[in-house]
Amino acid sequence: MAAAPPALHHTLSVLVENKFGVLARVSGMFARRGYNIFSLAVAPTDDERFSRITVVIDAEQTSVEQMVKQLFKLINVVKITELSPAESVERELLLLTVRANASERGQVIELLQILGGKIVDVGHETLTVMLADTPSKLDDFEELMRPFGITELQRTGRVALPKLDKSAARPRNVLGKVG
Repeated sequence: MAAAPPALHHTLSVLVENKFGVLARVSGMFARRGYNIFSLAVAPTDDERFSRITVVIDAEQTSVEQMVKQLFKLINVVKITELSPAESVERELLLLTVRANASERGQVIELLQILGGKIVDVGHETLTVMLADTPSKLDDFEELMRPFGITELQRTGRVALPKLDKSAARPRNVLGKVG
C-alpha cells in the first residue's frame, strides 16, 4: 500500500441521507469529473436517517471548494466538513494474512501485541491479524510483516471524526445545509 497521503490530500466528512443509491451518486460525481478518490468509507450514523461518507480526495487536481460545490449539487447531501489531520481522529482497519510457521509465530505475535492488534484466525502455517490505527502505522506494520510473507491483505479506507473540543479550533465547516 502507498505511504500516507501527501499534504495535497484532504479528508471530507459528508453527511448524507441514508437512502438507496446515494453512495453511487456521490462516487459517480467524482468519476464523471475525473477526481481521484484516495480513500472512501461509508456507514450509517447513530441516526438511522443519515450515513457518513468519509472521502479522502486528491486536491492536486482541483480545489476542495470546487469539489464541495459539486457534492452539494447532489440532493441527498446534508452537510460537508473538511477534517484536517490536526483537528481530527483518523483510523483505518487492516486485515492481513501472513505466513508464520511455528518458529516465526512468536515474532509476529510480539509485533502485533506491541502495536495493539489481534489475531483473528489461525491456520497451520498462517495467521490472519487485525490492526486498527492511523494509515502511517498500518503502512509501518505492513512493512514489518513483508519478510514473513503476506498472502492476503485488505484495508478499509480511512474513517475520521473531529477531535473533541478542548478549547481548540473547531473543524472547518465548508458548507452546510443543516446545523
